[in-house]
Amino acid sequence: MHIWVDADACPAGLKGILYRAAERTRRPMTLVAHRMLRTPPSAFIRKLQETHGIAVADSHIVRELQAVDLVVTADIPLAADVIARGGHALNPRGEFYTTETIGERLALRNYLDALRSAGERTGGPDALDNTDRKRFADQLDRFLARQAKA
Repeated sequence: MHIWVDADACPAGLKGILYRAAERTRRPMTLVAHRMLRTPPSAFIRKLQETHGIAVADSHIVRELQAVDLVVTADIPLAADVIARGGHALNPRGEFYTTETIGERLALRNYLDALRSAGERTGGPDALDNTDRKRFADQLDRFLARQAKA
């Protein structure tokens, strides 16, 4: 099982949680981003810079993904691709995208995108708070514990 991180939009506070989890569980983790990243030295943590664009970074994750892998992303189209390939997708607020919820999430995302394209101001999500970080860490730990037993 591999942990993939859509690192361009991953909050810094969550990266620390992910680094510690990869080290603790000895699971390989790859942070994929369009921009340059700094990561701690580790045999389990790798970074990959895709300089040809954010879509290329997302495509790399989907191309390399195995069905048991976990992808951390807030990107709903990427999460849909991950689920279609049989992978697991966790967002920064600690919510797993599922086959039951991803269609509705995609529809809402596309609707809001259309509103923004028409000049509407839709606002964005609230900033992550300590409750979100705790929920994310708890969900990640539970997922990794289940994978260790499998």
